[in-house]
Amino acid sequence: MKFLDQAKIYLKSGDGGRGCVAFRREKYIEFGGPNGGDGGKGGSVWFVAVENLNTLIDFRYQQHFKAQNGQHGMGSEMSGAKGEDLIIKVPVGTEIVADDGETVIADMVEPGQKFMIAKGGDGGRGNMHFKTSTNQAPRYAEPGWPGVEMWVWLRLKIIADVGLIGLPNAGKSTFLTAVTKARPKIADYPFTTLYPNLGVAWVDGKEIVLADIPGLIEGAHEGIGLGDRFLKHVERCSVFLHLIDGTSEHIAKDYKTIRKELELYAPKLMEKPEVVALNKTDSLTKEDIKKKITSLKRATKSPVFAISAIAGTNTTECLREIAQFVPTKQKKTLPDDDAPIQNEPIKKTWSPLD
Repeated sequence: MKFLDQAKIYLKSGDGGRGCVAFRREKYIEFGGPNGGDGGKGGSVWFVAVENLNTLIDFRYQQHFKAQNGQHGMGSEMSGAKGEDLIIKVPVGTEIVADDGETVIADMVEPGQKFMIAKGGDGGRGNMHFKTSTNQAPRYAEPGWPGVEMWVWLRLKIIADVGLIGLPNAGKSTFLTAVTKARPKIADYPFTTLYPNLGVAWVDGKEIVLADIPGLIEGAHEGIGLGDRFLKHVERCSVFLHLIDGTSEHIAKDYKTIRKELELYAPKLMEKPEVVALNKTDSLTKEDIKKKITSLKRATKSPVFAISAIAGTNTTECLREIAQFVPTKQKKTLPDDDAPIQNEPIKKTWSPLD
């Protein structure tokens, strides 16, 4: 399945049904009077975050979502049926952003989280509500109120414990392959990774989710290379694992380049804990490793590890250091999919898995 982290969709809640104009016409009932019923309320549009989705690709094939309209009122004081609510399932970590591309309407970060984005229109009142002493046979009723319509952006930010950052060819995908069962594409040319990859590692019985994003280069915050499109996927991480290519001639400069790009993209990223790893040490001599570790320690106050992802050297020790910054996860009981949301009827559900 292709990874897609952004989509624009159209939403429309249901219109309310119009009220009915009707009169009692039973035999032997004199002056029966009005008995037109009310229109039904239109269906609302809800978003719900689910764990079994990890991409927005399905929203590329369907961009328009409309809830059901309320039915019109009828005679004999019968109200129209309510329109069915529309439930749209999105991956955990999805931001719902207004059409201006900046205003965040909701952030779906918890499994089972539900948010009503468009309320259905109210139904119009029937003519039985307009009877007065001076107007005992009203021949008008209210139309239903229109539903809410809007365009919104869906932006997925991967929720991971550890963000793998570094220049292209620093060995991020190789490290992910070495410590997890993920199998990203690996090759000896820059920008092999075009989309973020997730993997789950276990260290001392603790689960750690790692996110490998495409390599960054100088000017990434301005859109150079793959740009800052994927930097948003490390915003939610608890800790960074900064991988440095040990075969590079400018170790400290490579480190500072990435840190500068993070700061220019979002200064708050600089506050996150970081573990630095000098990778590809299997290609270096002991003297070179010692020299480059010393150079890195001058550039950063973070812990520095000499590792080889392809040979598996010191990867476990590196994971143990990372695990100290990862909060312990607590299992949460997810609500029943069929449970009512704030006493609203839930009948129609749209999911990319359908």
